[in-house]
Amino acid sequence: MLIVSYCSPHLMRLNVSSIGTNPAMPVSPQNSLNPLERHDDASTPLTALTVFANDQIDASSTAPAPIAIGDIQGCCDPLDRLLDLIDRDDAQRIAEGLATGPSPLWFAGDLVNRGPASRATLRRLINLGSRATAVLGNHDLHLLAVAAGVRNVKKNDTIAEILNAPDAEEMLDWVRHRPLAHAANGMLMVHAGVPPQWDVASTVARAAELEAGLRDADWRRFIGRLFGGDGTVWHDGLEGDARLRVIANALTRLRFCNAQGVMEWKANGGLDTAQPGFMPWFDVPGRKTADVTVIFGHWAALGLITRDRLHGLDSGCVWGNALSAVRLSPVPADRSLFQVSCASSAKESAKSL
Repeated sequence: MLIVSYCSPHLMRLNVSSIGTNPAMPVSPQNSLNPLERHDDASTPLTALTVFANDQIDASSTAPAPIAIGDIQGCCDPLDRLLDLIDRDDAQRIAEGLATGPSPLWFAGDLVNRGPASRATLRRLINLGSRATAVLGNHDLHLLAVAAGVRNVKKNDTIAEILNAPDAEEMLDWVRHRPLAHAANGMLMVHAGVPPQWDVASTVARAAELEAGLRDADWRRFIGRLFGGDGTVWHDGLEGDARLRVIANALTRLRFCNAQGVMEWKANGGLDTAQPGFMPWFDVPGRKTADVTVIFGHWAALGLITRDRLHGLDSGCVWGNALSAVRLSPVPADRSLFQVSCASSAKESAKSL
């Protein structure tokens, strides 16, 4: 069950106890449901509520739940406004005794590229220190590959300002030390998807194979091994570059696969663009991560998706839609959705291309 709020640039407060299921709802003002109050005054307490079915998890702790944030792609202004919104809500929760400190921030990858301020975005994230946990997306790997000289800059890239910055090496070092999968609080975060035959432990272990290479002194040579070839079929006997490419593709590119976990790249639109025999990776019957909450980004054409154990958070900020975040309270009914408009960033991106 799902309730979506939309704010541009303010937050709508929703109060709806239930709503019919909908597997994917693009973020748009038309999809706002029952807006009861609009709070335009910064001094007004702010809360956005997304209601999910209660799975009866004990949530008596006042330790702050993490907040997962979707694809930023170099849109620093929306990020700043979203973080301000989160900080104000955190302050209210602390004052009310609902939390003991600021919320940890989880970022679902594609931190940079295509937006107007990739360098400022990286610096902002780095300055968050240990409060921020970010997984790498395909655009982040592309940044590293261009820096390593194994890929060329593409027409719509906005990463040159990072590569030409006086602190470029420091920023690149920070990026290449980020994980490709993060498991904590009984939840799993990746950028794109998880093949149905991987459970949480194997996902984290396979991500670690890539992380070790990216963190190595010879990382520039290593990252070239992640690109090229087909890389659509996983089996446990894979070795060498073929193994690395399938892992990288699954964690940073996956959208559709078949019941056996074979990935395909022809379709990158909404659910209706699936090739025959293929389906969204998260709808494969019997997938081994179905028993945990999985957070992902990458799929702007899908729009915001929220289920009890699934949050797709790429709501198309770089395309002028919204930057979305979810407070990952243990009980789904207690989870909160935060959004800010990205219309101005999209206009700036168009000017810079």
